[in-house]
Amino acid sequence: MRLLPRSLHARMLALSAVATVVALVLAGWALTGVLERFVMQGLDRRLDAEVALLASAVDADGRIDRTRLEQRLGAFDNGPGWRWRIAAPGQTVGSADFPVLDDGPPAPPPPPGGANRLHPLDGGSEDGVRVHARQLTIATRRGPVVLTAAAPRDVVRQPIREAIAPLLGALAVLAALLGLATLLQLRLGLRPLRLMRDQVAAIRSGARSRIDEDQPTELQPLAMELNALARDNAAALAAARQSAANLAHALKTPVATLALDVRDEPARAAQVARIDATIRHHLARARVEAVNRRTSTPLAPAVADLAVAVGRIHGTKGLSIETDVAGDIAVQVDPRDLDELIGNLLDNAARHAQRRVIVTARRDTAEVRQVRLEIADDGPGIPPDEWSRVTLPGTRLDERSDGHGFGLSIAAELAGLYGGSLNFDVSPMGGLLVRMRLPST
Repeated sequence: MRLLPRSLHARMLALSAVATVVALVLAGWALTGVLERFVMQGLDRRLDAEVALLASAVDADGRIDRTRLEQRLGAFDNGPGWRWRIAAPGQTVGSADFPVLDDGPPAPPPPPGGANRLHPLDGGSEDGVRVHARQLTIATRRGPVVLTAAAPRDVVRQPIREAIAPLLGALAVLAALLGLATLLQLRLGLRPLRLMRDQVAAIRSGARSRIDEDQPTELQPLAMELNALARDNAAALAAARQSAANLAHALKTPVATLALDVRDEPARAAQVARIDATIRHHLARARVEAVNRRTSTPLAPAVADLAVAVGRIHGTKGLSIETDVAGDIAVQVDPRDLDELIGNLLDNAARHAQRRVIVTARRDTAEVRQVRLEIADDGPGIPPDEWSRVTLPGTRLDERSDGHGFGLSIAAELAGLYGGSLNFDVSPMGGLLVRMRLPST
């Protein structure tokens, strides 16, 4: 069974609550003890004063002056429950219901040439009321005289009970203040961790490339290690991507050329197609592992640059390439892959267009985290029954144009690698409409 919660915030809050409760209980116990000692000292002083009055009624021969005793005790009225007794040689006077006192520690011996000392005793009366007493033994010529004054224990308990309620109230207020201080401390103390978590999430989504290293002393080494890990991952990803790209470019053209050479020989063409499919399968697996989904690339600048580049390549046709891309759109596609993807589609549209190519991009209202990009041209278009075939590697419907028939297949493959899709339709201008969806940030 797990004793501590998983959350650091909850753990620290629980430990702080336990520590606060223990501290307040100990403080309450200590304050109660101090208060009891203070009240007891006051009671002892009152009892000592009464013993002094009793002693004043005893002469040097141990005889009790009852007249003086009555006068002194009459002036010293402590209330109900107070008791007194004088035990002198040959006589004992005192309260009729004087309680039975427990045998306490022996009275301390008087210092040389000094007076006897009072010492405390406890006991109980016949009705079960506990009492506290002070006792003094004085020496007379006829023998020792024992003077005792007793008071109910409630004289001590009552002030303590009356003080407990405000004391508990003060401790409760203190506990609430400590709780609020703990919550504030935890919120401020754990804030750097929450900020670091958000920055790590931003690195994962591609919005950031590193964590701020200006952290508290305890977190700074962690931030530096996370930045080093991010750099190592980026380097490994770049190396893997470069290797996959180099292999793809090295094999693409020879296989495409071989496929064109043997297209009139069905048996050899089938073998070349099988080789091409195997190569593409393994390259696709390698590229899936190397694809960088933790990136954020603004779409409008990439489309604008590619439109200028493709317009220059096909400048002799006098094409008009129009772009309408919202400026706040960013996609989770590596910039190089995005250039290759849109570049292939734009080049294909420009190659077949008569005068116009239109590129639009908007956030997909049906899919919140996706962007819909459309490229339309006014060319001859593609028959609907050929839409499923044009993304196959090496497929060329127009034998008069240049190229090897890999542009649309590469675009479809890249879109799929990033969790997007590529579809075809008839453009409003009569040509081909390429409709693509890509993940947005």
